[in-house]
Amino acid sequence: MSALIDGTWVAVGRAADVPLWEGRRVTVDGRRVAIFRTEEGVHAVSADCPHAGGPLQDGLVADGCVTCPLHGWRFDLRSGARIGADDGALTRYEVVERDGELLLNLESAGGPASAGHMAGSGTPGA
Repeated sequence: MSALIDGTWVAVGRAADVPLWEGRRVTVDGRRVAIFRTEEGVHAVSADCPHAGGPLQDGLVADGCVTCPLHGWRFDLRSGARIGADDGALTRYEVVERDGELLLNLESAGGPASAGHMAGSGTPGA
């Protein structure tokens, strides 16, 4: 499911469908995005591990990171950075929860130099 809201935000599913400490994959405009829920909130990053294309949405989530299920690369969900290395960062996307729906901003795509998930200005209904 994906529906455009406010020009740049896309509704990608229900927040309840992403349990704590788990990930789910959505595809929007040909981009595969993994959405995770942690104690800090909801995070969205590119769904494919840059090492071998592993399905990050199936990885283990702990300490604000996801571990690729294929070869064990770890990524910080807040920044997209690969843990313990300077290469292999994930693309991050702004994601917010509004009225039980998850909204994704594809225009917010950024690497580890950008801020983590954002729930401030520019978000729909904020």
